[in-house]
Amino acid sequence: MTGISEALSLLVARDGSKPRHLEINRAADVLGKAARDLADAAHYLCMLHGRRPGLTDLAANRTESPDAHNWLMTVSAGFEHERAYLARLTVAAGPVPATPGQAATDAAVLGQRQALEMLFRSDRRGCALGAALGLVLDWHAVRPLLDAVAKRFDVRVPPMILPDTISATELAERIADTPTIERAMLFGAAQILAQHRGLWNLLEARRAAREQL
Repeated sequence: MTGISEALSLLVARDGSKPRHLEINRAADVLGKAARDLADAAHYLCMLHGRRPGLTDLAANRTESPDAHNWLMTVSAGFEHERAYLARLTVAAGPVPATPGQAATDAAVLGQRQALEMLFRSDRRGCALGAALGLVLDWHAVRPLLDAVAKRFDVRVPPMILPDTISATELAERIADTPTIERAMLFGAAQILAQHRGLWNLLEARRAAREQL
């Protein structure tokens, strides 16, 4: 890998979700409080990513490249299945686990969703596409957590039909033909990763608060 593909991969490896949700993911093998942690993750991921229009739908309206537009439409179709999966998980998991500071958490995640919508609507050339690339690359780390929720609450795990990481980084190489576009794409990717980190931090704080009850 060279150029932006390497930069994106390093960014996701350093700042992505994989190192952040391991404690929650391990909870899939434990009963009791772990079920609440998994339910919490499902509900708040659904609040962040389960709404329509999807974030990648917004990005598709901001790209002038036919190549990128076609890729984004493929991603949007894949996320339609992911949203349906999230909805099934939240139903199976039951109500949001009672946790101190519930209203503040809800407001924070709704604020994150609004920030992401602004990001994916960005008029800065390459920014919305970079955010979409970051989302797809990071979702490959998020998905195992959803599958852990599914196994805990006896929900069928569907196949994920999002593009693989290789197609994402290859697209980035084709589109980032100027330093300005490359910087915008990396900025967009970094922002989606930052919002995901914020969500994991909220979930970890909620888990700690429940343990004090």
